[in-house]
Amino acid sequence: MELLIMMILYLLPLLFLLFLLSKIANQYWRGQCSCYILRYECFKPSDERKMNSEFCGEIIKRNKNLGHQEYKFLLRAIVRSSIGEETYGPRTIIDGREDCPCLMDGIQEMEEFFYKTLDNLFEKSGISPLDVDVLVVNVSMLASVPSWSSRIINHYKMRNDIKAFNLSGMGCSASLISIDLVRRIFNSCKNSLAIVVTSESIAPNWYSGNDKSMILSNCLFRSGGCSILLTNNKALKGQSLLKLKCLIRTHMGSSDEAHSCCMQKEDDLGRKGFHLSKSLPKAASQAFTENLRELAPKALPLRELLRYTALSTFFHYTKGGFKAKLNFKTGVDHFCLHPGGTAMIDGVAKSLELSESDMEPARMTLHRFGNTSASSVWYVLGYMEAKKRLKKGDRVLMISFGAGFKCNSCMWDVVRDLEDGNVWEDCVSLYPPKTLANPFMEKYGWIYQEDPTTRGWSSW
Repeated sequence: MELLIMMILYLLPLLFLLFLLSKIANQYWRGQCSCYILRYECFKPSDERKMNSEFCGEIIKRNKNLGHQEYKFLLRAIVRSSIGEETYGPRTIIDGREDCPCLMDGIQEMEEFFYKTLDNLFEKSGISPLDVDVLVVNVSMLASVPSWSSRIINHYKMRNDIKAFNLSGMGCSASLISIDLVRRIFNSCKNSLAIVVTSESIAPNWYSGNDKSMILSNCLFRSGGCSILLTNNKALKGQSLLKLKCLIRTHMGSSDEAHSCCMQKEDDLGRKGFHLSKSLPKAASQAFTENLRELAPKALPLRELLRYTALSTFFHYTKGGFKAKLNFKTGVDHFCLHPGGTAMIDGVAKSLELSESDMEPARMTLHRFGNTSASSVWYVLGYMEAKKRLKKGDRVLMISFGAGFKCNSCMWDVVRDLEDGNVWEDCVSLYPPKTLANPFMEKYGWIYQEDPTTRGWSSW
């Protein structure tokens, strides 16, 4: 045992030297292109688009394809979801037209979000649409011709040489994929400005059938979106909010089980919807583990990596059955988790050993805005800012999950103290509430006679 301890002590300086050499080599070969966020604008729909639990219950009643068990299943999912009474839905559902949406419903839904957030972004940043060099738009479940990016370019009469990209099918992790695309473009384009526009189209994708694996998405997803202005111009660093430190993408698509756990498909009667399988938690866990394995050396301080290495070596040779764990709190001050659902938030929190305070921004975002797909993490970031949590020098870890199956993460350095109330301004003082319990829990108490065949879906 003493010999083993001596060997570990002698190895630590060598590991430290190798770590420094790898960092120097990485900087030499890959360069240090900066990527700053100058401003971001989350979308807050008008009040007439709010969907409380009682209204959701009425929507369920309108679906003539649901039997008694499916009706109970959906009500149970709504009541347990931790989604509050002021989330937003598309106008087709508010107007009772979810069974027969047209293409224009989806286009109008997206354009309402595009132009409201982009108008605010240009006005508050002082940047002209003509100054934008790169535009990346991601909407996963609705493609149009001309593309969404083309519609924005036409509306704002942007330059002819703008580099425009339109991403689809990337799911809830799409905004970090868009950020990664901008970062890579910045490597070859100096002093540029880029805009990422991220959202999801709910209007034409409401499922009106009775397949339990497909009707669940109706309970989880809500309307939202975010437009983000980025630059690699170091002269604008003083105006920036955040600086990108690293970004890691993990794709589990080679696994058939992971690939098929979140999928747009048709049911047996040809009704289109979004399928969520019971294997989703397993796929998310595997993708998350792989992502953290690559993220840790880039995000954590050397002392934590050395501690983990020493303990792992010690436990391996002593064969005591113990396993070393990395403490991500040594390198991260704030955890910006994708609010995909209560189970997803709890799963990440358990893996990283997070406190209730760490999870609060994600839980409150799920309650106030629901799961707005790829834009969700920006509402979580907005909560942190509105609560005045983000101070100069703090480090923020964003984690998102998406169909495919993907886990993407990135680390941001806070450039200055952030205190903008953003979309949370009129309600942040009410959060966190005393309870997240659904006010209709008592009214719908009879639904807790649970059907065992649905177990595994309800928490998602």
